[in-house]
Amino acid sequence: MKLTAGREALLKPLQAVIGVVERRQTMPILANVLLVAKEGKVAITATDLEVELVASAEAEVDAPGEVTVPARKLLDICRALPDDASVSVSLSGEKLVVKSGRSKFSLTTLPAAEFPTVEDIDAGQSVEVSQALLGKLLDKTHFAMAQQDVRYYLNGLLLETGKKR
Repeated sequence: MKLTAGREALLKPLQAVIGVVERRQTMPILANVLLVAKEGKVAITATDLEVELVASAEAEVDAPGEVTVPARKLLDICRALPDDASVSVSLSGEKLVVKSGRSKFSLTTLPAAEFPTVEDIDAGQSVEVSQALLGKLLDKTHFAMAQQDVRYYLNGLLLETGKKR
């Protein structure tokens, strides 16, 4: 795997997926993001086994490939680089080498095949709700949602669709 992209192009998708990255690290690979480079873009995937988030960025892909790397370390590296920096990312053995200007970083990797993915589901139906209406519905019900309950189903809410009332 080998690609080149602007700092901002990599930083935005990393910032988008970092909230999903597991902090408790019950499995070491959950602290990583999956990088998939192909056809002029790089897809960055994070999961905590309940939620999976994929964000992509335009990149000049010289050699397609996929690998997982520590999410927070990669994010910290991208944040530390100058705004207009060009970032070169290449896989060298079991290390991901990140270069920009005179800076060079080497990150440990885990095989992409070990990265857990959430299965796609075909919901069969969709619904469109205005932002204002959704906000109003959430305001009326959020008081009943648990915050840190070990019974995960109580930490969310159920959205049912049906005929207008």
